[in-house]
Amino acid sequence: MKQRPRIYYTENQKSLMWDRWKKGESMHQIASLFDRHHSSVQRIFAETGGIRPVKRSRSRLALSQVEREEISREIATQSSMRKIAALLGRSPSTISHEIKRNGGYVHYRALQTEQDAWKRAKRPKRCKLANNEQLSQIVAKKLRRQWSPQQIAGWLKRGYPGDEDYHVSHETIYRTLFIQTRGDLKKELQQCLRSKRIMRRSK
Repeated sequence: MKQRPRIYYTENQKSLMWDRWKKGESMHQIASLFDRHHSSVQRIFAETGGIRPVKRSRSRLALSQVEREEISREIATQSSMRKIAALLGRSPSTISHEIKRNGGYVHYRALQTEQDAWKRAKRPKRCKLANNEQLSQIVAKKLRRQWSPQQIAGWLKRGYPGDEDYHVSHETIYRTLFIQTRGDLKKELQQCLRSKRIMRRSK
């Protein structure tokens, strides 16, 4: 049987997939919308463990592509960093950091810098459990005792009423299991969940 080439779904198609997934449809049902095998949509859901990714947006503090193009033009005319900063209404330190981080005066390119910035922003941020080893150990211990993430979150609030460093939502626990955690620990702790699923499903 001839293998069909890999399909690249548009953002609108992916949004439709997540809508159907949230409603509880199976991968086979969702894949049939695009006349594809379920494995082609499985990889979309598997990337984030069945949890819909947050829609990406640019921070108001981040430089825009228009600003980066202006920086590139000003660099071509040998403008100083202070002049560029004044022109864009930004601090000189922001412009200095931007240029030095992306090749300096000689190699700065607006388009490449914009693409690199989006790639960096796409990297998953370390969640609360990943930054607090002791909290992570407590949660892992409870999971091994077959506690649900909801039970753990409630227990932490009661057990540490005045310490928000030890408060974590059940959603954060799920995200840690399905997205953040890697390797053998991920497999071990996912097996502790009552559902034994490797991807999150909507209820």
